[in-house]
Parts: sequence; structure tokens; C-alpha cells
Amino acid sequence: MGRRLTTRAVRGLPTDRAPRVVSCRPTGRCVWFLILQTERISGPSWMRCVPGAVRLGASVIDTWEGTTMHRRTTTTTCAAALAVGLTTIPAAAVAPHEGPSSSTAGLTVGAVGVAGDPADQEAVREALREAAAEAATQVSVQRSAPSATPQDVPGPRRLPSLPRPDLDAALDQLVADGALGVTATVETSTLRWSDAAGSRQLGGQAPALERSPLRVASNTKMMVATLVVQEVEAGTWTLDTRVDDVIPGLFPDHPEVTIRHLLSHTSGMPLGTYELITPYAGTDPEDWDAFVSAIGRDYSDAEHIDAVNAAPWVGEPGAQFSYSNAGYVALGMLLEEVTGEPVDELVTERIRRPAGMGQTRVLDEPGLRGPALHEAMFVDGRGWIGLGGFDPDVFSHSGSALSTVEDLDDFTRALMSGDLVSEASVEQMVTPSSQNPLGYGLGTYAIPDPCRPGEFLHGHDGASFGSLSLALSSRDGTRQLALGVTGRDLTVAQDALYDLNDLLVPMLVASC
Repeated sequence: MGRRLTTRAVRGLPTDRAPRVVSCRPTGRCVWFLILQTERISGPSWMRCVPGAVRLGASVIDTWEGTTMHRRTTTTTCAAALAVGLTTIPAAAVAPHEGPSSSTAGLTVGAVGVAGDPADQEAVREALREAAAEAATQVSVQRSAPSATPQDVPGPRRLPSLPRPDLDAALDQLVADGALGVTATVETSTLRWSDAAGSRQLGGQAPALERSPLRVASNTKMMVATLVVQEVEAGTWTLDTRVDDVIPGLFPDHPEVTIRHLLSHTSGMPLGTYELITPYAGTDPEDWDAFVSAIGRDYSDAEHIDAVNAAPWVGEPGAQFSYSNAGYVALGMLLEEVTGEPVDELVTERIRRPAGMGQTRVLDEPGLRGPALHEAMFVDGRGWIGLGGFDPDVFSHSGSALSTVEDLDDFTRALMSGDLVSEASVEQMVTPSSQNPLGYGLGTYAIPDPCRPGEFLHGHDGASFGSLSLALSSRDGTRQLALGVTGRDLTVAQDALYDLNDLLVPMLVASC
């Protein structure tokens, strides 16, 4: 049984309401929630799903979010459960896209703090692993059916062909459930599918397009890691070169940190983004205006490094896995130091052009143009907030890229095929470099390949304050999938808005 939460964990709800435990989305995962009910407004009572006790079982519910109704009647059955506890959420916003970090554990709950719970990010990646497991189950069942026929596909063995899932309907359902804009693609030797649904921005009428770019956040890390490995191959440095030998004094109290430590998130430094924006997010943990202002500031790379140098580190270099944005900011600084070129130009010259990524850019100013999908966040008790003023310098080299799902497919295909670095270097990048639940190597992580038992899909995810993205490829570079979604619920749980696995599971099945 997981930890129970009290009504005090949710802003704006009376504490004398008796919660009850039910299952609340998603398909294939058994996440149990507390439903808290307040006074009746117009029509049905205002209800909200809140992460709560973890149980096994099934239930059918409706959820109501704020004054806007999103009806989701869902039956959930599963054999494993996942709890995301709000009691470890930091008091001021941590970058939501940047993964688990023990440096912020145990901080008090606050509305602004929900914007970046490290546990929430592990939940995103746990959901990805669960999606792979569910897809593998579906694939196994379909391949064992008498009607399954062998199919010629690249690889060591002939696999039965599978009926294609209704990807268009799954994508449309994500928008119906609450996502603002969605774009996705699956590419294999026998399938090339892409589609988009929803709108480009909050309150807008222009439709999301298959070619609409969006902020892809931590998928930027794969690009930076590729550039770093290219410098290894050029003899500029080795993976075990100390950062202090390239930029003396960058981490004065930790001169033993190496390039490998930064790539693999084993340097021991904290996340960095939390430490960076906290001084500007105000003293009221529920002041969302102050938070939006803080993520709209123009931060320098030096400020990122100063923030982690002033904070306690979570361990000694090489001792443990601890996800850090600041580590990739430092890698960008190292690249600029040895090449004399800014990272955005390096990405263009060495990655975007060779891989054919026509719409990918590394940004350093607020604002999006053209058919781009604009970010927005849903705040409990406040509603939707547009993030047009978000400055990508908040993430800098760890997450400032803009890309399309097609470009992400092109990138992971080129990387895994050995077109950007050698096959030996690719193997180093995909090999887990520490004991960590992500199978994280050097700028990439792995999930089990639902199509080929014993093999893996490699790539990364990205989750900014108002968007989610994912890019995966088979190790041989013959199968890719990528998706991007705008609109995130930052105050309760992402599944209270929509369940990404409703689209991701059929995409994984289709990739077979």
C-alpha cells in the first residue's frame, strides 16, 4: 500500500472533506487517487484527481477539472502500481523535464513547487516503461494468434505481421482528453505514419500540423552528447578528461569531475534549474505569476554554474546517478570553449544538416513563430496559463532545442545508424554507465523493445513546463517513433489531464 495524502496536500480545497480512493486513469497502469469534492458549482460537483494511495483493482469514474469538464470514464486493471507523492515536491519550481534528482527530495509542498517534482519526472519515465511492457504484451498476444503471418523486416529473424492500431483515433483522443496540440510519427521499413491534432496555441484556431515544431526540452541532451562524443573522436578530449583541464575553476570544490560524469549524470551535482530560478520565484509558494516571471528571465550559463556551486551536491563524482541540467549546461560551455563556436551553430553544422533536420533550432530567446506549438500549463484553481514569455535560457544547453517529430526521427535514425558518430561511439552512448532505473548511458536511455524481446529502444524524452516530447529508435536505426504534446497539468498529476500512454502504447505496437 502506498502513502495516503491528506486534503491539505491540495491547494484551495477544504480540509474537512473526506477523501475516497478510486482508480483514475490511465489505461494499463493502476494509479489510485483521492477524489476531493468541494461545493457544487454549475452542474456537477467540482472534482479533482490527486495522487494518493496505491491499490490494485479496477473502477470507473468521471473526473471534473476546475470549471472545465473533461469526462474520462475509464476502467483500469493492472498487476503493478505507481504512486507519485506530493509530499516531496519542491517549494519552488524545479524544471519538470529534467528527471529525477535527489537534491530536492523532502522539500515542502507548494503550488509553484508542483511544477517540477522530481518524482513526477520519474513517473513520466516509469509510464514509458509501462507503455513498453503493455505494448510487448499486446504484440506477444497478436503474434501468437493463428492469423499471424511472417513478415520480412530488417533484423535477425522473421516476425509475424501485426494489425495496425488506429493511431489517428488514439491521437485525437489525447486532444479530446485535454491536450492542446499533438503531433506524432512512426517510421519502419513497412510503415510511415504521421498525424497531428488540436490547436497550435491556447485559445487559438490555427490547427496543429504534422510539421509543427515544439520545444523538445531534454531531447536537446542527445544532441549535445553527440557533439561531445564527436570531439572525443577528433582527439580534443577523452571521456575521462577533467572539466578543470578545459575550463579551470568551473567547479572549484569538485575539480575531479570529468566529461563522462557530466554526460552520464554521475557528477554528483544537483539538478541546477531549481537552484537557478528559486531566488526569482518569490516567497509565496502559490504565486504563479512570480513563477512565470522567473522562467521568463534571461539567465547566463555562468548563472547556472554559480547556482550549483553554491548548493550542496548530492554525492561524490562517479558515486551515483543524479540527473542534472547544470551538467549539460557545463558540457555546452566546454564545447564552446574548445571549438570557438556557439552550441546552436555546432548543432546546425554537425547534426541538423547531416541528419536532414530542416526545422530544428537551438533557441535562446522567448517566442515562437509560424506553425509552432505554443506551451501552456494548467494550474489547479487558476486554469490555463500561456507560456509565451518562457525563456529557453532557463534550460540552456540542457533543453533549449525546438524541433519537429519528423526531425527527431531523422536525428535518432542518423545517430543509431552511425552517421553522426562511429558505431563504437554509439555503443558507448547507449550502454548504461551507472546503476540507474533509466538505463542511462551517455546522453541516451533505453527501454525494452516491445517488438524484439531482449533488445532495446534508445532515445530520450523532454518535458518543459508546458510540453512533453519523446524520441526513440531501434538500435539498428530501422524503426523510429516520436511524439510531441503541448499542455501540461503542473499542480496535481499529468494523468489528471490526459494519459500519454493512450497514444504511446499503440505507437509502440505499430513500430513492430
